Amino acid sequence: MDAYDKGSDARQGLGRDGREGPPGPDDAAEQTGGSDGTEEASAPGETSEPGETGKTGEPVEVPEAREVPVAPSGPRTGVAALSPRYQVGAVAALVAVAVAVCAHIGLVFLHVAPSNTLTKEHGSAVNEWVFPEFEQNWKLFAPNPLQQNVAVQVRAEVGTADGGIRTTGWYDLSAEDGRAIDGNPLPSHTVQNELRRAWDFFLSSHDSEDRPVGLRGSLSETYLRRIALLRLDRNGAAGPGGVVERVQYRSRTTNVEPPPWSGEKVSDRPTYRELPWWSVTPERDDGNRDDGARKDAGEGGAA
Repeated sequence: MDAYDKGSDARQGLGRDGREGPPGPDDAAEQTGGSDGTEEASAPGETSEPGETGKTGEPVEVPEAREVPVAPSGPRTGVAALSPRYQVGAVAALVAVAVAVCAHIGLVFLHVAPSNTLTKEHGSAVNEWVFPEFEQNWKLFAPNPLQQNVAVQVRAEVGTADGGIRTTGWYDLSAEDGRAIDGNPLPSHTVQNELRRAWDFFLSSHDSEDRPVGLRGSLSETYLRRIALLRLDRNGAAGPGGVVERVQYRSRTTNVEPPPWSGEKVSDRPTYRELPWWSVTPERDDGNRDDGARKDAGEGGAA
């Protein structure tokens, strides 16, 4: 029959002895493995344990476990980058700053707080710390907060070169200070406080009739005279050949307009308080003597 015929008589291949025929028992043993220790096919799902050897006696290779690389940490920054000695110094500096800030806040609080046992006992220490750099123009829990604008004005009697007397107009000193402060991120304490403190000093040391009470009253008048002379000279009030003979102060007080929702009605008419005329000739003489003394001292030092 042909080799490609199908059926029970189809050719099965050559046997061990070269003859055609079905495979014999020996051939089947070679294909499936015998009982003499040849490797058999592992059952599905079976795995070899590490260190086991196969049935042929050869060791089974097990892949080695790899170590996962650890990413290096970044460089230390801030205080952690300092040496221990400098870390201690930095911590000590931070603690000192914190203590100073807390002490400052506490002293300012006592300054603006109502009168109490601490302020009565340690008031001088509080004032020494607050004045003049940290002065506060407000009070905590004030029963009657300031609701008025007070403008301090001055005018002068000027002796002219021809022997006459001329009276100047009113110079609004408070408005001049306000213009110097507006738009200035760092206004000086002189611009902010000199005139205001001088006027408050005068009011607290005089009675309702503008009469001085004790030595402080006279001192406040002298202080205001000097401020008037400096401001009038700055504005050129005397003019060419003129001399300021007397000055007069007045205050112009207006109420702060309340907010619309309050329903409160206040007068918008200003009130004035005029002080008497003060002669400034002694003040000028004192100033000339001071200038002469400074000039003499300078010449003596140069010699």
